[in-house]
Amino acid sequence: MNHPAAPGSVSPADQLRATLSALLDGLPPKQAAGAVDRLIATYRGATPTDAPILRDRADVVAYAAYRMPATFEAVRAALAAFADAVPEGWAPGSHVDVGGGTGAATWAVTDTWGGVRPVTVLDWAEPALALGREIAAANPALREAEWRRSRIGAALTIESTDLVTVSYVLNELDEADRATLVDTAAAAARAVVIVEAGTPAGYARIIEARDRLIAAGLHIAAPCPHSAACPITAGTDWCHFSARVSRSSLHRQVKGGSLPYEDEKFSYVAATRLPVAPAPARVVRRPQIRKGQVLLDLCEADEQLRRTTVTKRHGDLYKAARDADWGDAWPPFDSQS
Repeated sequence: MNHPAAPGSVSPADQLRATLSALLDGLPPKQAAGAVDRLIATYRGATPTDAPILRDRADVVAYAAYRMPATFEAVRAALAAFADAVPEGWAPGSHVDVGGGTGAATWAVTDTWGGVRPVTVLDWAEPALALGREIAAANPALREAEWRRSRIGAALTIESTDLVTVSYVLNELDEADRATLVDTAAAAARAVVIVEAGTPAGYARIIEARDRLIAAGLHIAAPCPHSAACPITAGTDWCHFSARVSRSSLHRQVKGGSLPYEDEKFSYVAATRLPVAPAPARVVRRPQIRKGQVLLDLCEADEQLRRTTVTKRHGDLYKAARDADWGDAWPPFDSQS
């Protein structure tokens, strides 16, 4: 449900990449790589939100250039699945990004839904907020956004809004603050989208949040095809997805890789008070394409995980299966016959 850029205009994704590249021009490559190397091990680890380690502009520029594209792609993928499940034509009239840092999720929202809306980014790290405000000047839909310093914990308040996003934040909080954040978001918003790293621990935090959102009266829109218990037995597996991210020169320098892309693994939940039509099933592993058949691992509406085999005799459904990607709804919404 992404809105394509108008002819002659630049998409938010391309504009974000160009803006981040321009910011790095003034930062020595070794300094940028060193900052990322140091920060990557700690910033999204067990660091309390009230003790930000993005100390200055150089830290924030380097980290934003390294992490914003991946966060943007993961959140955009989650928002696309959410947008497919809510009433056609619905778009958030307002947006609050909790723990948003430099604002990657706000860019993803503008890429998913056109138009301008009130946007508020809450974060404790003032250097991140300052850079986020600077970067947002390149996005017409974000030029009036409010960047507000706020502790993300027990004292958190969120004004009534249509959409709350929380991306790569829960792992920075203890259990009590995670519960407060999710409950506060659920009480304030018509829709809540939470994204975490696609690791067993990230999935566990997503399931914890999912349970709280359901308890607050929200319905699951994505990725799950139902609002019942997750069919995965805790400790045996985890639900996560993948988003393709274009690699910048900074990515290649820090990771020592040569590929022009990398895959960001993430887990997410999108819940809402809107009428919701979740996917009939969700592809939860990369499809396996064999000669004359495609193997799809699905999470289904009857609260089961199943593998289904789609063969050439299925006609158009087989063609759709060959085009299906990890994380897609199944069958495609326009091919359910």
